[in-house]
Amino acid sequence: MTGTHDALALDGALVRRDFPLLDVEVHGHPIVYLDSAATSQKPLVVLDTLDWYYRHINANVHRGVYQIAEAATARMELARESVRRFINARSAAEIVFTKNATEACNLVAYSWGRANLAAGDVVVLSQMEHHANIVPWHMLVAERGIELRWIPLTADGHLDLTDIDRLLDGAKLLAVTAMSNVLGTITPVADLVARAHAAGAVTLIDACQYVPHVPTDVRAWDADFVAFSGHKMCGPTGVGVLYGRESLLDGMPPFLGGGEMIRDVRLDGFTTNDLPWKFEAGTPPIAEIVGLGAAVEYLEGLGMEAVRAHEIELTTYALRTLGARFGDDLTIHGPPDASQRGGVLSFAYRDLHPHDISQVLDERAVCVRAGHHCAKPLMRVLGVGATARASVYVYNTPSDIDALADALEAVGEFFLV
Repeated sequence: MTGTHDALALDGALVRRDFPLLDVEVHGHPIVYLDSAATSQKPLVVLDTLDWYYRHINANVHRGVYQIAEAATARMELARESVRRFINARSAAEIVFTKNATEACNLVAYSWGRANLAAGDVVVLSQMEHHANIVPWHMLVAERGIELRWIPLTADGHLDLTDIDRLLDGAKLLAVTAMSNVLGTITPVADLVARAHAAGAVTLIDACQYVPHVPTDVRAWDADFVAFSGHKMCGPTGVGVLYGRESLLDGMPPFLGGGEMIRDVRLDGFTTNDLPWKFEAGTPPIAEIVGLGAAVEYLEGLGMEAVRAHEIELTTYALRTLGARFGDDLTIHGPPDASQRGGVLSFAYRDLHPHDISQVLDERAVCVRAGHHCAKPLMRVLGVGATARASVYVYNTPSDIDALADALEAVGEFFLV
């Protein structure tokens, strides 16, 4: 299949056929992959695109004038345009390729942050942020003496916006996730951006968990920066995206120095290249970018409205099924309404350690993540050291949820009988 499914009704069992890895068996069982929040599987069209690129047009970009070099450049820039269209950016100049979303967040901190933040300046974060959107700002606390303020959470895992205007008062930046990688919580991005702009703050949205699952319009958000990664949206590892408002990117100093990001270099200095190449020093992950373009086209073929509807239906089924089978023995963190969350289910089962749960599940080929999920501050808010986390995507079906539930019963029998 090549991404031509009916956009009105996404059939997970049909979509599954597009993903070769899902034919693998583990410990003699068909694999049940429930860790897409960490990384998604790749459809055949992406795998074929990577193979085709290396077999037919592998060359460096923006430098050679021979045929395959020009073809490589054209395919990479075509992928940039596909990403622009996918998130509804104004211009391809606003699409900067990085190696992952962590680098994209760091680019904002190092370039915009170091050019605009001084001692006493305020950055507002939320308690549910991934470390990639926390640690770079802690580094600026140590380096520049900036102040961090934190948006707290409600008991059901939403942002507590009761005091948001005070938190934003005098702030220079609001940096928040669009969807929690632990709680699944979908945050009110457009409202938060509007409030931040009213307070005079720039905005950075970590959209790693959002862009692969929900139709995304950065112009409707009116966000200044948006970071996301390719490997969570059916694309290859090693490529991420920073969307940046062109006027802001144009005024920022370069992040890395070297080839491609320059227009001229002299003994007494240098001048930078145009956007977006100003922020793409050295040889980029060309094949991965081309592969990301194929992944975008695949998701567009599925239809992002259908992707979101499928995940709401599947998450609803999971919440209902797990609740009915395990009752109070199972705690699922985050909002109880699937329409207000993504398909991320972080849970505690009785008093068992998440790593023990994950190990027994693996014996039945059920793949879930166990740990702090790069969100240790949130773990402390939840009062836990770690959670087990199951996460769904386009290729999952209710039978995967049933397999998870059956495997959890086996966990209980293994440890508690």
